[in-house]
Amino acid sequence: MIKAVIIDLDDTLCLTEAACFDMENEVLVKMGLQPMSRDIHVSSWGKPLFEAIQIRSPGLNLDMFKQIYAPTIKEYTNSGKLDSIPPENLKALDELIDMNKTICILTSRTHGELKHLLKPDHSLSQRVKTFYYRDNMQYHKPDPRAFNEFFEHYKLEPSETIYVGDSTSDAVAAKEAGLHFIASLESGLRSKKDFSQLSVDGYIDKFYQIVQAVKSLEGITS
Repeated sequence: MIKAVIIDLDDTLCLTEAACFDMENEVLVKMGLQPMSRDIHVSSWGKPLFEAIQIRSPGLNLDMFKQIYAPTIKEYTNSGKLDSIPPENLKALDELIDMNKTICILTSRTHGELKHLLKPDHSLSQRVKTFYYRDNMQYHKPDPRAFNEFFEHYKLEPSETIYVGDSTSDAVAAKEAGLHFIASLESGLRSKKDFSQLSVDGYIDKFYQIVQAVKSLEGITS
């Protein structure tokens, strides 16, 4: 029986790569720098932002980037350009909760990049039990120990848990930790071929399909 579903945030629960590409380039232009290419953004997608931006724009002043980035991400989230969660995805979370699944989010984001989603009046507040992010975790993906805090808190076994993510590093972390892993292909940035050498338990083309994926996996494991 699956007792918990842990969900990656970016390009899993909500599509964010394209919005982040635009947002980060806006910050670079405000700094008087050349915008990055989409290829370099995609190739470094999945890394923590302040690490990745130094690959995307070598030599930039990181402190200056952080100063300009803070109000820019606020503007993007307030306008709905970033972290807009579709109603069908919220409905899927509700269905999982009705199935008595504990819902958690595990992301590589920092608290500063996540705080708007942590507000008590956000649509996720009554659905997600715990947010695990860079600032409240000792280990981070692809290190399989990234799930340690979850297992210690909820007293669950890895075999009772699914992680849903969109990257191969998500799959590596989950499988090495003993979890089931469902690969989300919704962003279009990756295909089944990217996961072909990994032990993936299922694929979804849209996030809301996670409900059926959990039911199918329980049928196999029961």
